[in-house]
Amino acid sequence: MLEKIFGRYRDYSQLVLRVFLGMVFLTHGTLKFLSGVQVFTGYLEQHGVPLPGLIAPIVIAIEFVGGLGLILGASTRLAAFLLSGVMVVAMLTVTFKVGFAGGYDINVACLGGLLALLLAGPGKVAVGGDL
Repeated sequence: MLEKIFGRYRDYSQLVLRVFLGMVFLTHGTLKFLSGVQVFTGYLEQHGVPLPGLIAPIVIAIEFVGGLGLILGASTRLAAFLLSGVMVVAMLTVTFKVGFAGGYDINVACLGGLLALLLAGPGKVAVGGDL
């Protein structure tokens, strides 16, 4: 029954996944940038992340540009790959210490969506090609 209702919208599933994940990463990147790169650098330093002065602007750029890329469907696989790396590093350096609930749970959820996009690509409704 549900297949008859929703089956015709199958081609939009990757669009929905891209837009929602993209909003999360674009927002996180924007907030980190607006609060000041030095604030995020201090956060990374506090958690023992090596080379925080180098890592902070890279993470901010990946989250912002990667989030925008996901929303638009431009370089989706590249964005998903880079953002997956950010999620893995975040889990290993910060959120595993907190535990699952309130810690790395959101990282795992985002990583699952990113891996799905890495495997499936942007889908039919996308602005640009894929790398």
